[in-house]
Amino acid sequence: MKQGNSLFSRIMGDFLGGTSGMLVALPSTIAYGIMSFAPLGPTYAIMAALGAVMGNVAFNMVTPFLGGTRCLISAPSAPAAAVVSVFVLELINKGSIPPEIIPVYVTLLTVFSGTIQFLIGNFGGGKFVKYIPFPVIAGYLTGVSILIMIGQVPKFLGLDKNIKWYEGLLMPTHWQWHSVCIGAVTIAAMLLSKKWIKHVPAIVVALAAGIITYFLLAIFDPAMLTLDHNTRVIGHIAQSPMDIVTNISARWSLFPQIDWKLFPTVIVPGVTLALLLSITTLNTCVVVDALTFTSHNPRRELMSQGVGTIAAALVAGIPGAGLMSATSENLHNGGKTQYSTLFAGVNTLLVVVLAGGMLAWLPHAALAGILIMVAFRMIDLKILDMLKNKSTLFDFIVIVTVVIAAVNLDLIKGAGVGIAMAILLFLREQMGISVIRRKLAGNQMSSKKIRLKHQREVLEVHGGVTLILELQGQLFFGTTDQLYSNLESYYDSARFIILDMRRIQSVDFTAANMLKKILARIKQRKGYLIFSSIPEKLPTGQNVRQYFVNLGLGPSEHLRIFESTEDALEWVEDDILSREDTRAFSNDRILDLHEIELVQGIPEDALAKLRSGLEERIFEPNQLIFHAGDVSDEIYFVRKGIIKIVLPLGDGKTYHLLTIGMGGIFGEMAFIDNVRRSADAMPLERSHLFVLSREKFEEVTKQYPELAGKFYQRLAFLTVQRLRQANKELKIFQEN
Repeated sequence: MKQGNSLFSRIMGDFLGGTSGMLVALPSTIAYGIMSFAPLGPTYAIMAALGAVMGNVAFNMVTPFLGGTRCLISAPSAPAAAVVSVFVLELINKGSIPPEIIPVYVTLLTVFSGTIQFLIGNFGGGKFVKYIPFPVIAGYLTGVSILIMIGQVPKFLGLDKNIKWYEGLLMPTHWQWHSVCIGAVTIAAMLLSKKWIKHVPAIVVALAAGIITYFLLAIFDPAMLTLDHNTRVIGHIAQSPMDIVTNISARWSLFPQIDWKLFPTVIVPGVTLALLLSITTLNTCVVVDALTFTSHNPRRELMSQGVGTIAAALVAGIPGAGLMSATSENLHNGGKTQYSTLFAGVNTLLVVVLAGGMLAWLPHAALAGILIMVAFRMIDLKILDMLKNKSTLFDFIVIVTVVIAAVNLDLIKGAGVGIAMAILLFLREQMGISVIRRKLAGNQMSSKKIRLKHQREVLEVHGGVTLILELQGQLFFGTTDQLYSNLESYYDSARFIILDMRRIQSVDFTAANMLKKILARIKQRKGYLIFSSIPEKLPTGQNVRQYFVNLGLGPSEHLRIFESTEDALEWVEDDILSREDTRAFSNDRILDLHEIELVQGIPEDALAKLRSGLEERIFEPNQLIFHAGDVSDEIYFVRKGIIKIVLPLGDGKTYHLLTIGMGGIFGEMAFIDNVRRSADAMPLERSHLFVLSREKFEEVTKQYPELAGKFYQRLAFLTVQRLRQANKELKIFQEN
């Protein structure tokens, strides 16, 4: 049917899409329902099938109105059926619960898992669910697939219920050739339909082929044409609407008989179901996004799925999730809005009410063949490629471990193993990433304080006593030993060890204890451990500074803490210069003009001429010398004090560009190009400055032209030195 934009075309597209999705979902829905209650025996097959179908109806009639992903068709799925089946088997093995009460516990499990799923969505857990490691998911789904295939072997072969599946495989004499033939034809039809019948869903073709084969075989066995005591078909699901009501009311009438002391047995499978169904649904939503060029809302989707699961429980259904196959059929056959999902639910209900008699003739072997094929396709054979690469070998081991646990223990314990393996994968990844992002010596990186030439020479010689380590990632028990080992060879040579923590994501007790050991080693050598850029709060909400203080890592004689690495380096450089710089200026002195670095090398007679254009000024702490945007052409010489240059960023924030100490200069950019100031300048202490305006300088150089050349030559030389230092540090940062 040619699609258009008219209301009729959209409605017809949604109707055809929803109907196609329903046809794909219905056979597997019935099969999963029967599989869920299979441990209870064939007498519960009809109740299980009806409950699963009604769960399908509830899902698709409720979720469209809750803002979930449009065109998403939800129904009982393989993981849900497998987990419920194991849960039922566990209850049977307890021996204290009457079989007729067990379906009520399944309803309780469904309500609980739906509630957990709603809460996961409500608290934004959808964005975290999808980060469960692939090997864990692949292993679990592969385990589910194997369990489904194992569970369907007896039905496929027509084995007696007292014969184990592995025994039956080895004893062909116990096979019923009717069942084997029906199952084989169903599988063959499912394999070949995509090639020969492209416009009809494969599962529909396979089911039709199985039913036709059943009735052809009935020619040779007339007993197959009766429903009474016929174990080869599922039997009447619902002969009238009252059967549906009776099934629901019967389930809830038994609810008061629940032993609430057994509620803890619901918790682990309930949480497992919620996580599995969430992952399945969100994966389907990602595909829908790609096909429809939309973007789903994980929070809203999981909340709607949670409500849908609870609604399924209310009508005696089992949990479900967004189905990839049914949703794809919906989209490919014209579905465009949430009403296509509603049509899928309504049409499923109509089929049960109006054609329940026809559904009674569905052969168990045909449904078994369908489930075996669905389970086989769930296994991602590409995981074998992991064996080709050493780096993915552990991931393959994780998959195999989870599969073995799921198959040999049960799905619930398999989920626990999966969680444990996920933790191991996380630890492996974290421990494989170096906690040290960059390692530098003090002569490779300098503070933002502009040093004089002789000071730079001193720091270059003695820079090896400073070690700067930029840390990153998780600082926890798996990575702290790595840090401790790296420092082992530096304790004798490094007097100052700076740990830059701006990129740390978490810190645990083991890490803090290891830092205390590092501090103890440094104390023995009269050195300093310095923390810089400690995040006030980590993404986890942890207040690292307070955490350190509580554990005895607060400021002390040998432990210093600075807001930034630049501040830490400035303190370290000052300490080194106070010990090693024999030409250090006394803080009590006020420098004369000839002691300013810029004019060193200029002859005395030229300096005398320059002095005539200078103005002396005094600035108090935090008194603004100039502001970004000011019109000014003055250059400043620091005779005494410390000047901080900051770049305004807006919203009251600033960026520290550099610090100028005694003997340094600033303001040279505006002096040269006569453009508005680009930064703020303020003294950190009472400061004495020489000030030279461009206008005064030009007046002096008109009388003494030779001064201009020498002055600009020195200014250029200082600028080049600063650029070379910046280039050196940039190169080191790139190489490290």
